[in-house]
Amino acid sequence: MWVGIDVGKGFHHACAVDETGKIVFSRKVANSQAAIEQLITRTTAKAAEVVWAVDMTSGAASLLITLLLATGQPVVSVPGRLVNRMAGAFAGEGKTDARDARTIAETARLRSDLAPITSPDAVVTDLQVLTARREDLMADWVRGVNRIRELLASIFPALERAFDYSTRSALVLLTGFQTPAGIRAAEATGLSAYLAEHGAWTKGIPAMVDKALAAAAEQTVALPGESVTAPLIARLARQLLELDREIKDLDKQLGARFAEHPDAGPITSLDGFGPILGAQLLAGTGGDLQAAFRSSAHLAAYAGLAPVPRDSGRIRGNLHRAKRYHRGLRRVFYLAALSAIKRPDGPSRAFYLRKRGEGKRHTQALIALARRLVDVIWALLRDGREFHPSPPLTATAAA
Repeated sequence: MWVGIDVGKGFHHACAVDETGKIVFSRKVANSQAAIEQLITRTTAKAAEVVWAVDMTSGAASLLITLLLATGQPVVSVPGRLVNRMAGAFAGEGKTDARDARTIAETARLRSDLAPITSPDAVVTDLQVLTARREDLMADWVRGVNRIRELLASIFPALERAFDYSTRSALVLLTGFQTPAGIRAAEATGLSAYLAEHGAWTKGIPAMVDKALAAAAEQTVALPGESVTAPLIARLARQLLELDREIKDLDKQLGARFAEHPDAGPITSLDGFGPILGAQLLAGTGGDLQAAFRSSAHLAAYAGLAPVPRDSGRIRGNLHRAKRYHRGLRRVFYLAALSAIKRPDGPSRAFYLRKRGEGKRHTQALIALARRLVDVIWALLRDGREFHPSPPLTATAAA
């Protein structure tokens, strides 16, 4: 019997089908231990062999998956996008929890290539929570920086152009000064004292003071809305400084937890991978690449780094970018490639330059390098060793 479960916050919906596709039962199940255990007991009493299928693997599905794994029976994942596509294979256009649960069950019955869900590693589980939180904080950071630039450009465009407001020192300046008149009134002495007192980078203070005074000299008029916008900028700058502290504290916790994983050493031995990207790699793959993926090519396809053929009739060799892939993992390998080419004498840089010499654009060469990094990571984790290239290392050997 195949049991598909449409996961919800308060209630799940479970639908079971037999080998002919006939519905055995379809019912709502509360997201509580007692209700889920009762479902498991009743289901195992009806069939000796049961395959459980769920459309979510985190969040509200945590209790459900923990109890299902405890049965020792197979548990597979049917992603939401696949459920959406498979729904078109059945009659009707309506969408209900019961219909989704049946679609999940039928998909598990018809397909044997669905990814199995296994008991999570404690370190990987923690990394998944921490990396998800970091993504939220970084999204808030980017949104806040963009907003502060927009507000500043509306009242003091010269100052907006003068600094990079993703840096802490520039935000410190904005907590005290947001208008041309305020900077002119403080003069160089007042600006220097304020920046030093509030923790700006000491060596950069003289240059910052010069830039701020130059920006103030460019604008002698007060723009409309300045009296309201300036306090908002100061408040937002303080919030971003606090957010910056929280991100740095989280990065320390993330790095310490990542170091406890046995694959931390091999991953960080490769150019381009540090604790943050390494943690995101483990969080996105479940921690055990050999168990989750059949080969490095399978991992590359999952990360969206392998082209997909679109052949028809006499058209052959028509490749295009995949549409269904793990965007987080693609970002991990892309950023790792971008970081790896910064080492001038490294094998990654040599591989990148060779691809550029073949006529590929910057982005294409980076994606090609990211694909090669998948192979290297796969080999390192398979063999349990670290990456120590012995110069000179050719681009072919790097691949």
